[in-house]
Amino acid sequence: MVKRSRIGDLWIVAVVFAVLLLLLLIFVLQNGQQTEVSFLGTHSALPTGVALLLAAVIGVLLVALPGTARIVQLRLRNRRSSTPPPGWPSSGAVPLSRTGVAPAPPAPRQDG
Repeated sequence: MVKRSRIGDLWIVAVVFAVLLLLLLIFVLQNGQQTEVSFLGTHSALPTGVALLLAAVIGVLLVALPGTARIVQLRLRNRRSSTPPPGWPSSGAVPLSRTGVAPAPPAPRQDG
């Protein structure tokens, strides 16, 4: 089995990205007819390709921003829940059994 290097993978990604940019450029150049765009009371004329590209980018941002905020929120919640409260022993102090449950502490001695 042949191992690929990370640099080789990066070149593949760079070439694919360049091809996609070239296709996007061709799309914008072939759709140069002026289109009237109205948004929140503003009006402007843009080439059709640019207007469609702008709409796609805004759509991606509308999906990516709330998704990113949710991921950050879940990571913070996970970090908070994995941190023991002050005064508790650290997580490495009590070994877990194979079942994933910490063993019960030993009963206190009753010397009598």
